[in-house]
Amino acid sequence: MTLLHSMTVPLGERSYPIYIGDGLLRDVTWLGDVLKARKAAIVTNDVVAPLYAATLHDARQGAETYDIVLPDGESHKTLATASTIFDRLIDHRFARDDVIVALGGGVIGDMAGFAAACYQRGMAFIQIPTTLLAQVDSSVGGKTGVNHPLGKNMIGAFHQPRAVVIDLATLRSLSSRELRAGLAEVVKYAVICDPKFFDWLESNAEKLLTGDVDALGYAIHHSCKTKATIVARDEREHGERALLNFGHTFGHAIESVTGYSRWLHGEAVAAGMLMATSLSERCGLISGRDVARVALLLQRLGLRTETRGELTVDAARRAMSIDKKAKDGRMRLILLRSVGQAFVSDDYPTDALMATLEAHLS
Repeated sequence: MTLLHSMTVPLGERSYPIYIGDGLLRDVTWLGDVLKARKAAIVTNDVVAPLYAATLHDARQGAETYDIVLPDGESHKTLATASTIFDRLIDHRFARDDVIVALGGGVIGDMAGFAAACYQRGMAFIQIPTTLLAQVDSSVGGKTGVNHPLGKNMIGAFHQPRAVVIDLATLRSLSSRELRAGLAEVVKYAVICDPKFFDWLESNAEKLLTGDVDALGYAIHHSCKTKATIVARDEREHGERALLNFGHTFGHAIESVTGYSRWLHGEAVAAGMLMATSLSERCGLISGRDVARVALLLQRLGLRTETRGELTVDAARRAMSIDKKAKDGRMRLILLRSVGQAFVSDDYPTDALMATLEAHLS
């Protein structure tokens, strides 16, 4: 194995390590130390389980280990699916000092973490994200939850993992579409607070698309470091952490209205970021050149951003209005003053928002 980076999310007694490397899951001795517990429940899906679950059993060296294999896909991120996790934990008499291991993408991580937050009022869990999107975003920061038919991630809890293990080797099993979708969240970090990282992405877009280990390792580490810094200052999203939702209010509307079936989360976020950038221009905050830079980078990374005909303006507006980031009945959006400088605002012209929706959806 090659450990490329390690870091800590500094949250006092809830601090935890993030390990980033190539081949980490192949080192069963090292992995066994990370997974140490009396009992372990490996929550995964029917795509990932055949690839990596046996390795985790080997690392556990005969200690009680149970697989909880869920169906794949965002459409299954529901209370009903989460209930099957609880059923298995109870069947096998899991206790608070046991551990849940989330082995999979963001959907698995969110549901396993939600189950860990709720079961017996809280137990430990470990994130082993196997998609780029989960590695750079959802596995870090302790947001867990499930979707509701009326809105994404409306039911959930903050519950930090015990550790995050990021193995770049798992990315080699991804489709090119899944890899590109993960890059959307990487772009997000650059756009909201790091113009130099945006420059780096412009220079290294092709390397990322071809799976270059050094480029991906750097992008993942930089993204995790940025998120860890923000989470340490604002764990429960009372202020700065809301910046991490850039593009997500638009993106979540796309996902929920289309039934969590036609768009990958990263694709919807990419489209949402472009809409938020366009709205910022309509509000007179940024230049057309900045909009063009964001649009071109998303295009070079092969990200889907065309939303015309996917949902109506009215449907998008209704979905956005029940987004959990709303405050005092007013929708809060993340807008840009420039590439690398984002801010949270509920003070924007309604006609500018409607014109943006019309331009991107009609």
